[in-house]
Amino acid sequence: MKQVDAIKLDKLAGVRIKEKDTFAFRCYAGIGCFNRCCRNLNLFLYPYDVVRLKQTLGISSDEFLDTHVDVVLRPQNFFPEVLLRMSENDEKTCPFLAESGCLVYPDRPDTCRTFPIEQGILFDADTKKNTPVYFFRPPEFCLGQHEAAQWTISSWTDDQEAEYYHKMTIRWAEIKRMFQKDPWGQEGPQGAKAKMAFMAIYNIDQFREFIFQSSFLRRYRVKSAILAKIKTDDVELLKFGFEWVKFFLWGIKSKKLKPR
Repeated sequence: MKQVDAIKLDKLAGVRIKEKDTFAFRCYAGIGCFNRCCRNLNLFLYPYDVVRLKQTLGISSDEFLDTHVDVVLRPQNFFPEVLLRMSENDEKTCPFLAESGCLVYPDRPDTCRTFPIEQGILFDADTKKNTPVYFFRPPEFCLGQHEAAQWTISSWTDDQEAEYYHKMTIRWAEIKRMFQKDPWGQEGPQGAKAKMAFMAIYNIDQFREFIFQSSFLRRYRVKSAILAKIKTDDVELLKFGFEWVKFFLWGIKSKKLKPR
């Protein structure tokens, strides 16, 4: 999800789709370009995407990151991007693509659900509010854009069961925006603090082990009801991880934990 500058909003590629605007799109197995968009992608994975994918694959988050992810730290960026690793074949297909379609379709990432819409966040520095913005951006080869079916952002979100994905992605985007400034100091983005933060955001199973098997609970006060949830619920643990990272790096207070 892109952070969008209000000044550059109208210069971005694609057609901006507002709340009551409609767009035409339909994708189905018989269409001539079926699965063509699932190749050679820079597909960003957000934290909730990783949780859902590792769950549907029945593997740990550690194994998922090792097997299916490329972690990229771009220049002048202080938190790494996580991208889905394409298959090592001529077309660099998505690793979850079969002839019949997507093998992880019920748990496909937020970006895949939103396609052919691209979603961004417009941040108002005065009000400190985030506003989602949407652009219709199918690739030229996409035949689905010439179909008759009409959608609004709301109806497309409902159809793709994307609402909760969007909420979790926006929640992460609010934290990601804080990394526009360097929080690491002399340690740098490869230091111990950075590794801890990445673990809490993307390596949920390792973070759970850290909470319950290290000195974490001797250093932080966490209500028993919250502990009971995060012990078994990956999504609740991810939300807890968001809160902990904000406190750990920026001292932002949370109702979920307090230092002892």
